[in-house]
Amino acid sequence: MADRQGPAERLFDATKRLIQSLLSTGETRLRLAVVELEEERARLFTLLLISGISLILLMLGLVVLTLFVVVIFWESYRLEAIGGCAAVLLLSGTGLALWVRRQARRRTLLKSTLKQLATDRDLLERERDS
Repeated sequence: MADRQGPAERLFDATKRLIQSLLSTGETRLRLAVVELEEERARLFTLLLISGISLILLMLGLVVLTLFVVVIFWESYRLEAIGGCAAVLLLSGTGLALWVRRQARRRTLLKSTLKQLATDRDLLERERDS
């Protein structure tokens, strides 16, 4: 008699297994989200640090290059050299600003988690339709 369960007990066991499965799946997805957030935080910190150092070095290099060009053309084409250097710097800055804007609009945060949740949803919908 211990081997045989009534309908209510089987329903209770099935519900319990379903809840355990949902909790397990939810925990796995939450752990994936936490790992992705930690990776993104580390990536952003590294990106900001390297970006800051590179900006300082680029500014110093551009100042020295601009002075070099102006000194070379001081006697003959002083204003043209200054204007040309300014134009190159402005065009480069605009191009980089557009690139940064495009990169900032890309969605990378929790990309794998969202993809896995979409896969889970598709699998549940397929099972429901079957």
